[in-house]
Amino acid sequence: MTVLYDYWRSSASYRVRIALAHLGVAWQAVPVNLVDGSQRGTDNLARNPQGLVPTLEIDGLRLTQSLAIIEYLAETRGGGLMPADAAGRARVRALSYAVAMEIHPVCNLSVGKYAVDASGGAITTESWMRHFIAKGLAALEQMLDHPATGRFCHGDQVTMADLCLVPQVFNARRWGVDLAPLPRITAIEAALAELPSVQVAHPDQWRE
Repeated sequence: MTVLYDYWRSSASYRVRIALAHLGVAWQAVPVNLVDGSQRGTDNLARNPQGLVPTLEIDGLRLTQSLAIIEYLAETRGGGLMPADAAGRARVRALSYAVAMEIHPVCNLSVGKYAVDASGGAITTESWMRHFIAKGLAALEQMLDHPATGRFCHGDQVTMADLCLVPQVFNARRWGVDLAPLPRITAIEAALAELPSVQVAHPDQWRE
């Protein structure tokens, strides 16, 4: 049995849920509540020394870090999540990293809380999130102004970049980011929202 230790609203977990659904991999979800601090509990630290989610148990392995998990699934299950050509893979990684390594870390709730506390209230969580998500998505919008962009981030096949985009747009809406200046992103996200694999992975389906 494939087991995914996740949290319903975690962007990183959301990416992996889409990947599993896209590839037709059945999995059992085990929630790790990030709000009550379960990620720092003994059980989760034994699975994931960083005290994070997701952790995926599959093929006798215990995998962490969402992009590493997705690349493992792409290498072992196919499904086109990574392009066949080196140039395509480089582009998909760049788009994915622009979200997962640039926007996501600074918009982690623990980072936002630290900024709010350190500012003595001059910064609000909402203003922090809106600033950095909007800035990051504006850069991604420019990156998508590229001949290789198709119905999705890279051509007409769902790739790892799309798996990163969907949760980030979800978070953008959650924090009230204006998406009007991002026509490429919103068009791609709308196309992705029609896919059953994206629908079944939506946080509303996994709300605790």
